[in-house]
Amino acid sequence: MTKPIILTGDRPTGKLHLGHYVGSLKNRVLLQNEYKYNMFVFLADQQALTDHAKESEIIKESIGNVALDYLSVGLDPSKSTIFIQSQIPELAELTMYYMNLVSLARLERNPTVKTEISQKGFGESIPTGFLVYPISQAADITAFKANLVPVGNDQKPMIEQTREIVRSFNHTYNCDILVEPEGIYPENEAAGRLPGLDGNAKMSKSLGNGIFLSDDEDTVRKKVMSMYTDPNHIRVEDPGQIEGNMVFHYLDIFGREEDAATIAEMKEHYQRGGLGDVKTKRYLLEILERELAPIRERRLEYAKDMGEVFRMLEKGSQVAREVAGQTLSEVKEAMGINYF
Repeated sequence: MTKPIILTGDRPTGKLHLGHYVGSLKNRVLLQNEYKYNMFVFLADQQALTDHAKESEIIKESIGNVALDYLSVGLDPSKSTIFIQSQIPELAELTMYYMNLVSLARLERNPTVKTEISQKGFGESIPTGFLVYPISQAADITAFKANLVPVGNDQKPMIEQTREIVRSFNHTYNCDILVEPEGIYPENEAAGRLPGLDGNAKMSKSLGNGIFLSDDEDTVRKKVMSMYTDPNHIRVEDPGQIEGNMVFHYLDIFGREEDAATIAEMKEHYQRGGLGDVKTKRYLLEILERELAPIRERRLEYAKDMGEVFRMLEKGSQVAREVAGQTLSEVKEAMGINYF
């Protein structure tokens, strides 16, 4: 029986942080180690260029950093195919064919794209590549005939757009070559979108409110000690709020089963007064270091030989290109443009 195919990846625009870790990386490793799937994991550098075209040096530097982050959390090139998007030219060709099946109005209605255009402040200067990147995503997914795509809930419109393109292509060319994917969405919505240390709805590099997988222990400590708590909890004896308090939010996400009783007691103590923010932050630091220390150690070890890291990416890209090439050949045959 053929294993279901999973495709997942990240835009390489900087090092990955805890938001990436709890939102997708941790689950990818679990799925990979179940041995039930064929998993493709890619660094979406072409997609990153849609809004960083004049900062390509950032993308190039980030490729190595994201690859290190992948390896350090446990993604294994012997179990998953890890590759770079731009090294698979077949993806660009598939994108061109799919563009003819999607109207401009449909792209402009995509709620995720609309939100991101607003957030990035493009105004009237929206890069064409950015507007059409949902089509590029459809090419990525369908090239590998992915059945499952792990994404955040905010990406549901992207999955639906891909499904529409698949249906349109198969109907137009009277075939069943392309596969309609299903999204895998976070069961824990809180973990699926980790807030920033400052209480902002999203952890991001641009806001400077994140803990990165590559941060050393001292940096993590400084960041944790500066976390947003309850602004009205001025004195230790004052009752405090745990709602909206990032320390307790992070404890809920990163605490394990054996930590549950301690966390529950700390919440009760904090709410009645007598528990200071410093003590809660120190406990959170212990919890985070338990998770981050082995990741950090592996990352430093892999970073000693970046040549080997890029050889891994090259090998994965070669495997991915063979698979995408087969799909492209089938697509061109269905379209009747395999002339020779």
